[in-house]
Amino acid sequence: MQHSAGAPLPPPQGPGYGSGGWARQGPGQPPLPHQPPTPHQPPGPHRAPAPHQPPGSHQPPGSHQTPGPHQPPGPHQPPGPRPAQAPHSAPVPPQGPPAGPPAMDSTGHIQLPPGGPVPMPAPPRAPDGGTGAATLAVLLIGPAGAGKTTVARHWAMSRQVPTAHISLDDVREWVCSGFADPQSGWNDHSEAQYRLARRTCGFAARNFLANGISCILDDAVFPDRPVVGLGGWKRHVGPGLLPVVLLPGLEIVLERNAERSGNRRLSDEEVAGIHGRMAGWYGSGLPIIDNTKYDVETTARVLDDILARSLTSPPNW
Repeated sequence: MQHSAGAPLPPPQGPGYGSGGWARQGPGQPPLPHQPPTPHQPPGPHRAPAPHQPPGSHQPPGSHQTPGPHQPPGPHQPPGPRPAQAPHSAPVPPQGPPAGPPAMDSTGHIQLPPGGPVPMPAPPRAPDGGTGAATLAVLLIGPAGAGKTTVARHWAMSRQVPTAHISLDDVREWVCSGFADPQSGWNDHSEAQYRLARRTCGFAARNFLANGISCILDDAVFPDRPVVGLGGWKRHVGPGLLPVVLLPGLEIVLERNAERSGNRRLSDEEVAGIHGRMAGWYGSGLPIIDNTKYDVETTARVLDDILARSLTSPPNW
């Protein structure tokens, strides 16, 4: 910022004074470094000339002590009355910010949890037996072609309270250059992208829950890889996550996979192999929905009933 006259004002260090004891200048007044204020001469635009100044001496620009038209300055004119002097006191030191712990990370006006696990919710159940207005996090497990994404989106849109759908495949496809295509097979690069996507989805789930928004995630978690699958989700979200398995018959999975396009369509052999591995969820203790003969709306309603029971008796996983 350019100043029209004089140097920029010093930063405020105390009431009435800057650094080094400078007096604050009013608008339009040049700094007066050769006239520092003294206890017997308070600074101000209306102060009278000091006794040691000869009468009629030149006044600095901006001063209000100009002689009147009928009172010319003379050697015998006494100086004008002095303003009342305030008792001398030392400058007050600047006040710093209040001491206290640093503020937590926040989104909007709601503070986020410090990365801890999400506890199991315990809200009252709705009169119709569903989840009602409960704020909860759901993990929908199933093979490719089971309808996880469609059912999760429908369940989230049909709830009474704000609910977000977090799709693992959508998050993985945020990677544009260097994307590990599932059709190219499983390798270290694709596994690293899956781990990164799961951590991102886990943080998003905690973020939504901290702001009072439920969420549902979908992922093809294998029962024979507990450390990477359920163990990873429990680390990223917490024990409050409610897992449900969606497992229709093989013929339904193959039919739905054939309707896909792009990198989400897999070969029939690979789909059959994934479906066979998913059969290991039987006997695991997790709730399983066989949606072979269910439409999307019916499957979402069955999912809501199972989640309501899980709030009362959480699955042991």
